[in-house]
Amino acid sequence: MFIIWLFAANALFAGEAVKNRAPLADSAFYPLPLGSVKPSGWLKDQLRLQASGITGHLDEFWEDVGKNSAWLGGDGEGWERGPYYLDGLTPLAYLLDDPRLIAKVKPWVEWTLTHQRPDGALGPEKNKDWWPLMVMLKVLTQYQEATGDPRVIPVLEKYFAYHARRMAAEPLKSWAIFRWQDELATVLWLYNRTGDAKLLDFARQLRKQGFDWRAHFENFKYTEKIERGKSNHESHGVNNAMGLKTAALWYLVSKDPGDRDATQNMFRVLRRYHGLPNGMYSADEHFSGRDPSQGVELCAVVESMFSIELALAVLGDAWLGDLLEKLAFNPLPGTQTPDLWSHQYDQQPNQVSCTLSRRHWSTNGPDSNLFGLEPHFGCCTANLHQGWPKFAASLWMASHDDGLAVSAYAPSEVHTKLKGVDVAIQESTDYPFRDRVRLSISPSSALRFPLHLRIPAWTTPAASVLVNGQKVEGVRPGSYLKVDREWRKGDSVDLALPMPIHVIEGFNKSVSIERGPLIYSLRIGENWTWLKQTGPVADWEVYPTTPWNYGLRLDANNPAASFEVVEDKILTQPFTSAAPPVLLRAKARRIPEWQIVNDSAAPPPPSPVPTGGRRLGNARLGDETVTLIPYGAARLRITSFPVLGPELPEPKRQ
Repeated sequence: MFIIWLFAANALFAGEAVKNRAPLADSAFYPLPLGSVKPSGWLKDQLRLQASGITGHLDEFWEDVGKNSAWLGGDGEGWERGPYYLDGLTPLAYLLDDPRLIAKVKPWVEWTLTHQRPDGALGPEKNKDWWPLMVMLKVLTQYQEATGDPRVIPVLEKYFAYHARRMAAEPLKSWAIFRWQDELATVLWLYNRTGDAKLLDFARQLRKQGFDWRAHFENFKYTEKIERGKSNHESHGVNNAMGLKTAALWYLVSKDPGDRDATQNMFRVLRRYHGLPNGMYSADEHFSGRDPSQGVELCAVVESMFSIELALAVLGDAWLGDLLEKLAFNPLPGTQTPDLWSHQYDQQPNQVSCTLSRRHWSTNGPDSNLFGLEPHFGCCTANLHQGWPKFAASLWMASHDDGLAVSAYAPSEVHTKLKGVDVAIQESTDYPFRDRVRLSISPSSALRFPLHLRIPAWTTPAASVLVNGQKVEGVRPGSYLKVDREWRKGDSVDLALPMPIHVIEGFNKSVSIERGPLIYSLRIGENWTWLKQTGPVADWEVYPTTPWNYGLRLDANNPAASFEVVEDKILTQPFTSAAPPVLLRAKARRIPEWQIVNDSAAPPPPSPVPTGGRRLGNARLGDETVTLIPYGAARLRITSFPVLGPELPEPKRQ
């Protein structure tokens, strides 16, 4: 056993992916060890902002992850917040090779590894819940991949043997019942490195005690907004975000085609009943319907991203990469301040103020959409950190046929071994703000391997791929293009992914505007009002300084032609309303009767909205030119717009 796991650790440290062992099903792709993919360009700037912002300093002033944490041997918080924090801090530290952050990670990992009890139990003794341990297991796997630490695998083996022994007497309860798939992910990770068949037996026992997410979505009961007093774990937004990975992971064990197909059905059901125009589903904190003034929790965003990353690896479906980019480039940055110090608990696609108000949430409180340290509840404060780092680490994956695959596009570089040969690829791009991507291939010696390039579904048939200037045939939107050839140092791949404007119909026949992976929202003037200070973090209300209640004037024959695209320079922080890298201009008109209800924008009036005879005071309203900016750059915004109807004659005055 020692030889097996030591060899695996050394292989990982060299940057090789570990494939599934029999009898597991093959995955389409395999995640590369943490550190094999490094961000560059604007994406690295996001991680640097995160390091200099709340992620890099939270432990210095927030008691729940401070020096007295029970996960460090103290008598402080000993449930999920320490593991949550480490689940994002760990990949951030090693992706940036940041000595300061690595020094913050190590005491947590050291305490966990060196304080395993003789029976195999991990974590603080006062913790009696399986759930937070599931998160710490993910931390340990990432740490092992980044460092090759030979202690991790024996600790995990001993822990899973302990959990297997205790399952009958201490079955999963509460949150753990609905989040068992997070432990399954680590069980499969370990099985692929040791081949211990007992781990698969343990996985089957986990499934018996855990919630059946496939059946939940095949017989979906929560088709309406969940009102206060009627919520449960099944309608909880973050539980469902975590559950989205279940069918794909379980398919590896079951080999049941129904499990393989279930992932797409899960997303289809959520989109049908609770879909929002930002790519997420409403959950504030439970399912809330399709009104774009309903919210979604930041924890649900980052957990959905992680579920998609794992499901994409198993299934290799291009649509999952499209969705991953949509979440990463829109709701993830759109719910944090540009300096990455403050965040919201709930964000709204139609968000016209962020104030201390009792909105029509399903269950949450009046501070839920403030920007601050821990608005409403501190789980997102601990958990938000995994979003950008895990996205960056998942941009590239190994493929089942000994090649490489692009999961999502962003400036990055990947270093790995294929067939024993060192391979490096540099990805140079300003995507998603521009439509060009260049890959510079550098194997240490000439090597034939397949390169799988995701062609997004939103692009046009004019999308192209050039290898060393020569056009490659077979480019189809919504699929992977496989380029299998001998690669030599100096080879290049150029992708052109035209970004047409798509007008998407939504709630009350309102429309949202997409161009490439970016969603566009009305730019609203913002007045930030300080509420309180906790250490270096301020809590803020945000009030609008410009009108928001606009309907769009669209060309009925060609709606996409109604917009002018304007590009600008890309700054260190591209997600700002003042200087976005790209914006749209469009014609619109105020709709005076569209007002505030329950402290939020009322549902958009049904389209088409008549436009004749409207006045604001004594002034007759006419069309104006408005500016739409990327959703992630707008902290106040309208994303679901009513569509204006034909111009009607103004009624005659008597």
